[in-house]
Amino acid sequence: MKILILGAGKMGSFFCDVLSSDHEVAIFDIDPDRLKFTFGCYRFSSMDEVRDFEPQLVINAATVKYTIPAFEAVLPYIPQQCILSDIASVKTGLPEFYAKCGRPFASSHPMFGPTFASLSNLANENAIIITEGDHLGRIFFRDLYSRLGLHIEEYSFDEHDTTIAYSLSIPFASTLVFGAVMKHQSAPGTTFKRHMAIAKGLMSEDDYLLQEILFNPNTPRQLEQIRERLAELQTIVTARDAAGMKEFLDKVRENLK
Repeated sequence: MKILILGAGKMGSFFCDVLSSDHEVAIFDIDPDRLKFTFGCYRFSSMDEVRDFEPQLVINAATVKYTIPAFEAVLPYIPQQCILSDIASVKTGLPEFYAKCGRPFASSHPMFGPTFASLSNLANENAIIITEGDHLGRIFFRDLYSRLGLHIEEYSFDEHDTTIAYSLSIPFASTLVFGAVMKHQSAPGTTFKRHMAIAKGLMSEDDYLLQEILFNPNTPRQLEQIRERLAELQTIVTARDAAGMKEFLDKVRENLK
């Protein structure tokens, strides 16, 4: 298959490496310098090259802020039957875009970011494939993610957004609060250093990505749950309620099973 990847960042380069041995792959980026780090593929920096390539599948690996603009830029240069696909962690606006453009599409979300995951060992990672979209496109990504050893779930766009509000909004918000109250430690303990590493990793992400994940309509309820549990813990600690603390810790251990 002739595959065009939009964006030569970490995820774009990762997909290029994974796919180039079995497919004819080209990668496009508006910054030619980023193409220096891609191998085993065609390197495009102009849309005329894209037109001549005539891809059968486009994988949009642009950052979430530019996912839809990247699609809009490439549409005039690809065949009508070319399957559009995104790997965005935030699907805001994508269902409407796909419906409007009238092209076959396949949307998925590899649940491993380059910040925290080891892209060379994905055995314990997950991927979501959106149930709406082109049948052959979904089969392609199911086969790809299966070969990578990922656990795969299939969700609708709405179910995906609900899941992301839980699986990303809670840890993101908790980490942001940790960072907001943190003070420099001259001799930090192991637990503190681990939290610090997570916080620094999170803050290396794109601000727009963090904003859009936290602005998910399902996020406020998740934040409310954090506030409720924190208020409960504060009451227990203030009262030095040993029985209450034991019950609280038992609930946490049960949740973590």
